[in-house]
Amino acid sequence: MFRPSETFNLQPRLAAPPAAIAFIFLLTVLAPPAAHAQAQTFRVIHNFTAGLDGSAPYAGLTIDKAGNLYGTNYYGGAGTCNDGFAIGCGTVFQLTHSRFNWTVNPLYEFTGNSNGAYPAARVMFGADGTLYGTTSGGVGYGTVFNLRPSGLPCTSTQCPWTESVLYRFTGGTFGQFPLFGDLVFDQAGNLYGTTFEGGSNGQGVVYELSPSAGGWTQNVLYNLNDATSGYFPYSGVIFDRFGNLYGTASMGGAYNYGTVYQLTPSQAGWAENTVYSFQDQGDGQIPIGGLIIDSSGNLYGTTAAVPGATVFELTPSNGTWALSVLYSFNANPNQSPDDGPNDRLFMDAAGNLYGTAYGEGAYSQGSVFKLTPSAGGCWIFTDLHDFSGSDGAYPIGGVVQDANGNIYGTASGGGQYGNGVVWEIMP
Repeated sequence: MFRPSETFNLQPRLAAPPAAIAFIFLLTVLAPPAAHAQAQTFRVIHNFTAGLDGSAPYAGLTIDKAGNLYGTNYYGGAGTCNDGFAIGCGTVFQLTHSRFNWTVNPLYEFTGNSNGAYPAARVMFGADGTLYGTTSGGVGYGTVFNLRPSGLPCTSTQCPWTESVLYRFTGGTFGQFPLFGDLVFDQAGNLYGTTFEGGSNGQGVVYELSPSAGGWTQNVLYNLNDATSGYFPYSGVIFDRFGNLYGTASMGGAYNYGTVYQLTPSQAGWAENTVYSFQDQGDGQIPIGGLIIDSSGNLYGTTAAVPGATVFELTPSNGTWALSVLYSFNANPNQSPDDGPNDRLFMDAAGNLYGTAYGEGAYSQGSVFKLTPSAGGCWIFTDLHDFSGSDGAYPIGGVVQDANGNIYGTASGGGQYGNGVVWEIMP
């Protein structure tokens, strides 16, 4: 798994990040309940060049009301990174749609100085209409940043935005290395997220950032630990309608295969409840991706370790939670143990679930899938696309959907230049 404190080389699958993140996962086995089919129209809408647009889009995309797409690249940009690597410290980009094509607009490039480096997570819109995100490195241990239009007239397709660093992680008890996790706002405008390491146990934290006069103040809500909540959270947290937070930890818990945890606010702070500890008994292991929640309060997520990576549902019942495996991936013996889904799912208005799997598919270079609920509580699996390399490879981020039912995502490698792609699947 990603360990920012170490250095790995994952080429040619993924270039090793200078912040040093890598995948290491264990194995499990389950049998699939469904069939496969491919009937949609797939196309690549942008091939990254490793120039101004960047390279290696690890994160998924965000879509605005006009249908424009926004994302991050772990590497790339016009200049070199201040850590000595010549590949650039990463970018934030926009893709705008005209009638026949898509145009990329590089919004910002990171330099590795105090503005951060190596964004691994999505950017998200705040209530003010500007973008918020995190970097996993730079001077220090990562940042939380805000991007907004410069306010100057834009005379070309390249209209850079202005960055403000809201918070710089200092390590230690304050946490370090925010990775894939999405940020989330509460109704008061406070931000919530996770770091992969740091905190009082050195195993990651859940934090809150509150706007204050002239800046933002960090408050560590919870220090993850291996015995209960689990540790090393890749993903962020989500709210339910009661104000409770939920997240995943990639390791730890009762069986050391990862957990789903709940944080409940109280006058004394935030109380932790371990919703589920994965057992490697058909339920999966190593939950890297985050969670989503439906209107009934059911949680949906994924585990990444293969064979036997899973899509699961957690249903609350009388103060406890019941886990149901909706689908289990059957990996072939040649696949790596990190090849299952690495990001959260997307649920459409009809209740269908969509996601990506990092190294699954006919060519073992990743796939896009759909799960459709059917009678009797079963779910029908549809293989929407198998990446072959030329059309992208190794998707880490999940998917988004526009008003017309088209879904969009990224692949971290492959494509025309080998630097990753943005893709579209039309129903």
